Amino acid sequence: MPKVSVPYTEFFAPTMQRMCDEGLLLVTAGRDGKPNVMTIGWGMLGSIWARPVFLALVRPSRHSYSLLEQVSDFTVNVLPPELSEVAALCGSVSGREHDKFQETKLTAVPAHEVRAPIIRECVVHYECRTVERVDLDANVLAQSIKGQFYKNGDFHRLYFGEIVASYADDNASSRLSTQMGRGGQP
Repeated sequence: MPKVSVPYTEFFAPTMQRMCDEGLLLVTAGRDGKPNVMTIGWGMLGSIWARPVFLALVRPSRHSYSLLEQVSDFTVNVLPPELSEVAALCGSVSGREHDKFQETKLTAVPAHEVRAPIIRECVVHYECRTVERVDLDANVLAQSIKGQFYKNGDFHRLYFGEIVASYADDNASSRLSTQMGRGGQP
């Protein structure tokens, strides 16, 4: 399917909906170039510092965290509804022990501007370069959030990725569903 350049805001609503429903696929690649994919259910798409930014949250225990620390770029990929089961697998096993691309039959293809690849089977893609990273501060985080999401610690690092390219399948609008979601917990 041909990919066409789009403004990063063009698929804002379906991107956020897919993140809340099944999750989005964050792809990283370490210094060795081997890609890893993980499902993310938390993030933000918007404008910070007069730049388009995707804010991704990744826990230090995740394999993707170590890759993001090696090479500070990533891609965020939006699955079409018919591949929602892929997000479940990519969010339930670690890239340390599994080749999730092989197991899901996803295809990593070179991105336009960053080292991390995109996923051919996805319909919307955001290429990001990390411009800032911040660790959540457990001392100021609301107790209700800590109690619900951080019982064992493992507080997220926030990666502010400047979106340097965004593109989609030329029929992305018709392939994306905007059904109400169930919400996710990464």
